[in-house]
Amino acid sequence: MRKIIGVGETVFDIIFKDNQPISAKPGGSVYNALISLGRLNMQPIFISEIGDDRIGEIIKSFLDENQIETKYIYSYDRGKTPLALAFLDEKQNADYLFYKDYPADRLDYIMPRIDPDDIIIIGSYFALNPVLHDRLVDLLNFAQERRAIIYYDVNFRKSHINDVGHLMPTILDNFEYADIIKGSEEDFMNIYGEDDPPQIYKDHISFYSKNFIYTMGEKGARLFGPNNLDKQYASKTIVPKSTVGAGDNFNAGIIFGLIKENITREELISGISQEKWDRIINYAIEFSSYVCTTLDNYISKDFAEKFI
Repeated sequence: MRKIIGVGETVFDIIFKDNQPISAKPGGSVYNALISLGRLNMQPIFISEIGDDRIGEIIKSFLDENQIETKYIYSYDRGKTPLALAFLDEKQNADYLFYKDYPADRLDYIMPRIDPDDIIIIGSYFALNPVLHDRLVDLLNFAQERRAIIYYDVNFRKSHINDVGHLMPTILDNFEYADIIKGSEEDFMNIYGEDDPPQIYKDHISFYSKNFIYTMGEKGARLFGPNNLDKQYASKTIVPKSTVGAGDNFNAGIIFGLIKENITREELISGISQEKWDRIINYAIEFSSYVCTTLDNYISKDFAEKFI
């Protein structure tokens, strides 16, 4: 069975509406995607770090419950598991505030086995953090040598806008490793101050990766690929409760689709047919749309059953 290996932060999300907490649950960009994939019986592997505290125990228990391999998670005792506070606006979009207390030693893990066409997921500030990047590069180099597929979700929050110049070399480094780059309209406004998808692809992405997915919330998504592939996809009409986890579950849908369609790295590089991409993107839109209608960060087990 092909492996899905996610590398990312682990936090405990507390969601606020009208300045009142309405939900609390484990989260994190890659974490959310893996929970959904675990509920789809994909049995993903998670590389992360958590505090040796009560919140860390809740998070690890939730991973175990959802069929996520946790033996590569580093548990530290000189710090605390981070909290993420998400404040929903009138459109149910979230503004975040993070509380972190990390130790000096970070991300001390054993390298998992990686085989050809396994899928590696990276993203968010975790993939840019200079304290962690050397350890991440070790994994990406190994994954590239083993001919695994590397999926990079840019997920660049506005809280890091002032650091763009400093982080740009690392962003480009991640682009260089990626076989698929996915980012939102907001991500690329934050990084480049641009919102023209074809121009962003031409000027900033295609040199590094031919496969690019640009998401635009309620305006849908746009796909670029080899052989001049350029297609726009409409979003579903929904009444959202929360957009927390929407992009993460879009990622889960893409990964699920790559596995279901048996897409190899070689096929990804040479060019997936539009018909296959249509089915893959449909999973992504289905998963992200569903999550927006709930206060959860991941698809439900009942929803997952429809796709197993």
